Amino acid sequence: MSRPSTLTPAGAARLRQALNREYDRIENARRLVREQREANEQESLGLVEAQQHLIAVEMRIAELEEILAQAVIFTDQQDDRVTLGCTVVLRDVDTGHEIHVQLVSPAEVNLPGGAVTRLSSLSPVGAALLDRRAGEAFTVTTGRREVTYMVQQVTFEG
Repeated sequence: MSRPSTLTPAGAARLRQALNREYDRIENARRLVREQREANEQESLGLVEAQQHLIAVEMRIAELEEILAQAVIFTDQQDDRVTLGCTVVLRDVDTGHEIHVQLVSPAEVNLPGGAVTRLSSLSPVGAALLDRRAGEAFTVTTGRREVTYMVQQVTFEG
């Protein structure tokens, strides 16, 4: 059993939506397997592909169910510091380029939906961003260069 994930309420909702989509997909995959079994022997390759798809969907459902069962939903914004669920405006001090990111757990990064780019709290920038306040600067190595970011704004989305 995996260790619990800390999720934002929005991330937990997106995971539940993804799980519901997978439940729909598994019904379609099961139907396809039944149809392929009823088809003639010359179409056995289609049966193998349908069975592989069914297994993949079942595995994804199990993964999502486990994440949600073990999840701790983070809803507590202590003060004006960056925590999970915060949307942050960062400015690259050298270029002046601004980016808007939401700090989330690794389990939430690749989920569909959301208006801003999600940034894992375990990524180099995400880890350096935790507990910062607006007006603070920090330097992080990204790839082959060091980047200094200024925290422009912190908003808790919950």
